[in-house]
Amino acid sequence: MAKQKKQPLRKCVITQEMFPKKELIRVVRNKEGDVFIDKTGKQNGRGAYLSRDVSTIEKAKQTKALNRHLNADVDETLYDELLQHVSESS
Repeated sequence: MAKQKKQPLRKCVITQEMFPKKELIRVVRNKEGDVFIDKTGKQNGRGAYLSRDVSTIEKAKQTKALNRHLNADVDETLYDELLQHVSESS
């Protein structure tokens, strides 16, 4: 029998629930201060995870939670990209 690999768990910064890493969206701030969606999950920089849920992204936009977690000014267009990313993956 082959051993199963452990799935890494990450916490959504809005709902505070633990999910497998592949079920979440990672947003990254790199050393230059750029904030973007990490589609590979392996980019260098400070990361924050969000659930793939429209209401979660809307709440993050309202509360500016990504600004706090990433210690950066997150542009409004990033939230639009997140919403588009969620609708594409559904």
